Amino acid sequence: MPATIDKSTLAFLADLTQNNTREWFNEHKKRYEEARKNYIGFLDEMLEHMQVFEPVALNQSGKDLVFRIYRDVRFSNDKRPYKDHFGAYVAEGGRKSINPGYYLHLAGNNNSFVAGGLWMPPAEQLKAVRQEIDYNLNEFKSIVEAADFKKRFGNLNGEQLKTTPKGYDKENPAIGYLRFKSWNATMPISDKVVLSAGFMDVVIDAMKALKPLNDFLMQPLKDMGEE
Repeated sequence: MPATIDKSTLAFLADLTQNNTREWFNEHKKRYEEARKNYIGFLDEMLEHMQVFEPVALNQSGKDLVFRIYRDVRFSNDKRPYKDHFGAYVAEGGRKSINPGYYLHLAGNNNSFVAGGLWMPPAEQLKAVRQEIDYNLNEFKSIVEAADFKKRFGNLNGEQLKTTPKGYDKENPAIGYLRFKSWNATMPISDKVVLSAGFMDVVIDAMKALKPLNDFLMQPLKDMGEE
């Protein structure tokens, strides 16, 4: 039997959304620990499946992929102490890596999703990716505008510049993609699918579909490292 997500795990996350206080969390710490354990168990099996097509998954473990549930509220107007979801990132260099990767977001109230791509890279990496898209626009479009890709993920999302990036002409045929500061593809997943026996297959199929995008975005970063 493939690993599954327990109903109690989603129920805990949904309840946390409504009761985001230290008092409530401390009273329900056991529920949190059980939910986290369930999620990590799912991730461990997910990594095994990923290793078949994604070498980055080798030698990683579920517990190392998971982001802390405690929010850093020091510089935020939002003072809620906890995230209302579990998140895990698979990438070369681990979950804090700036490299493109795969993200699994687990949340109650039909707010789960699988995502991939590159999130807010530093200036030099951002410049290198823009150049790669500019030079290889047809290859990039063949990935992100493919019918199957769009059916799963819709259009690419991510923060964008309102103006034209420095060094590029607004008539550049790639300008729609060059304005991005993050290149992300996201597939929403309902609670019904999350709790189904086939959830693992859904996640793995989505990650296989994300791999060409991640490989494309990784190439200029590899080239930077080799210079």
